Amino acid sequence: MALARHHRIIIGIQWFVVVFYLSLVIIPAFLPLPPEGAHLWDNLRLFAQFAFWGVWWPGVMIATLTLGRVWCGLFCPEGTMTEWASHRGLGKPVPRWLKWSGWPFVAFVCTTVYGQLVSVYEYPKAALLILGGSSLAAISVGFIYGRGKRIWCRYLCPASGVFAILRKVAPLHYRVDRSVWDNEAHATIAIKQVNCAPLVDIRRMTSAAECHGCGRCAGHREAVQLAPRIPGTEIIDLRSKVTTAEAVTLLFGILGVASTAFQWTMNPWLVQVKLKIAEWLVERDSFALLQDNAPWWLLTHYPEANDIFTWLDGALVLTYVVGGGLLLGAVLSLGPLLAAAILRDQRLPWQRLTMALAPLAGISVFLGLSMMTLTHLKAEHLPSTGLAICVSACSPSAQAPPCGSRCASFCWPRPGGCDACRQWLAWPCRWRSCSRSGTRSFCLVARNDGHDPNPIRQQPPVRAMKVTEKAIAKQKLCSAQKIDRIIE
Repeated sequence: MALARHHRIIIGIQWFVVVFYLSLVIIPAFLPLPPEGAHLWDNLRLFAQFAFWGVWWPGVMIATLTLGRVWCGLFCPEGTMTEWASHRGLGKPVPRWLKWSGWPFVAFVCTTVYGQLVSVYEYPKAALLILGGSSLAAISVGFIYGRGKRIWCRYLCPASGVFAILRKVAPLHYRVDRSVWDNEAHATIAIKQVNCAPLVDIRRMTSAAECHGCGRCAGHREAVQLAPRIPGTEIIDLRSKVTTAEAVTLLFGILGVASTAFQWTMNPWLVQVKLKIAEWLVERDSFALLQDNAPWWLLTHYPEANDIFTWLDGALVLTYVVGGGLLLGAVLSLGPLLAAAILRDQRLPWQRLTMALAPLAGISVFLGLSMMTLTHLKAEHLPSTGLAICVSACSPSAQAPPCGSRCASFCWPRPGGCDACRQWLAWPCRWRSCSRSGTRSFCLVARNDGHDPNPIRQQPPVRAMKVTEKAIAKQKLCSAQKIDRIIE
């Protein structure tokens, strides 16, 4: 009831959040790279990235796990904008194809994977592309469909499926007393209808997953009340609705693709796999996948930060995030499937048993996003030390890499290799590609001098990786004729 009484104040807060959100997304995209020695408190670009990825999104996850989808109903800028557009739009009916329950899962996977390919956490231009595009889509959908509704939030939002699952764990929810709602005493009383923006059937609501917690229906017919509950009650409540789309989103989306998206930057196996594939391609004079000419909106391409993806980088990241996510989801699904087969209880299908993993999913997402917070703080207080491992095709007169860091390089064409070819222990902070002037260089990791031109790119170290003499000797077998073709 309090939310309904202070409706104007809430509207004002919502538009303040919209302005703040647009400022964090748009302005940093037009700012230059932070200079050396820049800090969060004196550089707007660093502050915006820390505020958005290091504070905003982890806070949203905590709010969802504790208060439900109050973020969606009260503070989400896309929800505010799509509802505003819907009040002034065409008001067309929602088509059947748009109501497909699988859209949130598809949108979440596509957004997550694409964000990794363009480095959405590190570069404001990539964030503007993804988040700005999502906001434009939300406004467009709101303008075309519905009248004063949040069609985008209900059916298409990439985060909707995630929030719906995490909402089941929250200790607060809006409880509907069906007997009070149907009381005949209300039949003779004029009752103002509630505009439920996400199109929830309030009278029949048994699950809080689709409720956005906006409070507009609080006190309606004296049957809807904000009430506490034991965390996870909805998961074990046999009356609550659980869909296959929710189970798939939990297994293959949150615990699958999201986990691999957070983890791939610290996986040393990817470095080793790339070394092997790059070596195999060079031996066969095949350099198409080693090119770094992809535009920034397709693959990460920021030469000024020594951060460039080759086509091989993109292919391996795509394969790891999607393939690893699907594999992890399939493994996790074996437990619920096996339990459902043993129980043989129609009230406990595998979809409902899968919801037991919802608390784990919430913790997983929060910890993954918290890595961004720690990375920013580490960049401010704890200089990162990394060692570059390069696969280079360079001339005898090639100079040191522009970053000035030591490289354990596989170099052609000089007999005996270069002085940098040694056994080094590397802590790859981030698997990247960079280029050096006048050469082809495929750098897997950056810097060991304690400084990174983009401090937020520093990541926790992974286990040490040793470049063996055997691998180095193998590279020396490349002929001078092959190197001449590389340089040309």
